[in-house]
Amino acid sequence: MAIPRQLPNAITIVRILCAPVFLWMLLADAGADGALRWWAAVLFIVAIATDGIDGHLARRHDIVTDLGKLLDPIADKALTGCAFVGLSILGELPWWITIVVLVREVGITVYRLAVASDHVLAAAWMGKLKTVAQAVALSLALLPLWTLVGEWIHVVNAVAMTIAVALTVASGIDFVVSEVRGARKARTGR
Repeated sequence: MAIPRQLPNAITIVRILCAPVFLWMLLADAGADGALRWWAAVLFIVAIATDGIDGHLARRHDIVTDLGKLLDPIADKALTGCAFVGLSILGELPWWITIVVLVREVGITVYRLAVASDHVLAAAWMGKLKTVAQAVALSLALLPLWTLVGEWIHVVNAVAMTIAVALTVASGIDFVVSEVRGARKARTGR
């Protein structure tokens, strides 16, 4: 069955549009862990899960576009960035974590946009792994599971967030090293 060529990019754009709605929902109950907090977490999880859907559809139906390659990481960063900032505003995540993550994400996104006229950079495997780790860690942090299972879930959240931050830094370093090597190879022809 053929799908519309625009469907994967439309899903990505909807994911971008979900980011501010999610952030509003997260902040609206001011960390009271009420219904809006649960709905914010569900919206985040559903929206971030569509990352795999749009990519799968584009590859399966051979409709991968440069626009999709450019928008997909922006959508991921919009959602995860809003989650990191929202959790820090609520005092549930130290600001230094949010700043480290945002510096990496914004820096690489700006670089991608700067070189987009020359070539579009698809996400590398480590960047994809980082996105999955962030999605899991943020989902755990957003869901007020401690109200159901107890305070021990904070340890699980801390471990998941530590892994996500470590992969964020490592994938950023990997990206920079790969780009420097690629630029050096292009200049020397080797």
